[in-house]
Amino acid sequence: MESNTKDRELFITRTLNAPVELVWEVWTNPEHIANWWGPNGFTNTISKMDVVPGGQWNLVMHGPDGTDYVNKSTFKEVIEFKRISYEHFNPHFVATINFEAQGEQTLLTWRMLFDSEEILQTIVKAHNAAEGLKQNVEKLSMYLANQLTK
Repeated sequence: MESNTKDRELFITRTLNAPVELVWEVWTNPEHIANWWGPNGFTNTISKMDVVPGGQWNLVMHGPDGTDYVNKSTFKEVIEFKRISYEHFNPHFVATINFEAQGEQTLLTWRMLFDSEEILQTIVKAHNAAEGLKQNVEKLSMYLANQLTK
């Protein structure tokens, strides 16, 4: 029996106008992801990004107001061109990103599963996380478009 997690997850899906190999590259290469990760106005400093099961991902997101947000995660599952899953600490959640090749496009499905509905609601209210996720995917889409025109 499948449990219903919708009350404690953020979820977005988007068809990206780029082949899965490029989407994978800009997701797994710290030189790329630093350029698009996070909501609008944020920049990033990535100190470690080892995209293998058990690998660490440490970054600082620099907010437009000068606030630094330290992020520490551990990659749980990495299936090339198919799926990345990582566990994020403080706040605790598990993110699963699926990549589905559709010719020269990629269907991206991104889930962030929190431990409880209360934690999710706190993060959404404190950091506007639902809108931030949408902005993150939009920045990814624009970054991919720029990569394709190079």
